[in-house]
Amino acid sequence: MPVGDQGLATIWAAVTTTTLCTVFAVVLALGQVVVARHRAGGAADLAALAAADRALEGKEPACASAEEVARAQGAEVVRCAVLGEVADVTALVRFGPYAPEVRARAGPAESAPPAGGPSPRASPYQRSGPDQRASPDQRSGPEPAP
Repeated sequence: MPVGDQGLATIWAAVTTTTLCTVFAVVLALGQVVVARHRAGGAADLAALAAADRALEGKEPACASAEEVARAQGAEVVRCAVLGEVADVTALVRFGPYAPEVRARAGPAESAPPAGGPSPRASPYQRSGPDQRASPDQRSGPEPAP
């Protein structure tokens, strides 16, 4: 064995171990970021739903309900706004060194189509039955713009 190669395997093992530990630490950190973001998103969604449920009672009861739900999820409400029946809530979750804020809105649907009638956004290709499409030569009405 040549004299210059002694201890080279130890150096390679140390460099490989250090690299693997660094990669492992980065993967763990990214995992914490993803978990923190998902926890904040869930808390914001639930808090917004709770606020929208009590939106007609006013901003104070709605936001108090949102804060109560957020606390139960391990989050805090950073911002709560209620406009009519729509609640807009921003929640923050602290998870390790990360503290993501996530915004969520909740409220009633725009408007439901009348029972038995066509939807307001009906396609010119749609017939009277559900999920039935007419061919271009069977449809009536103006040609859609390209």
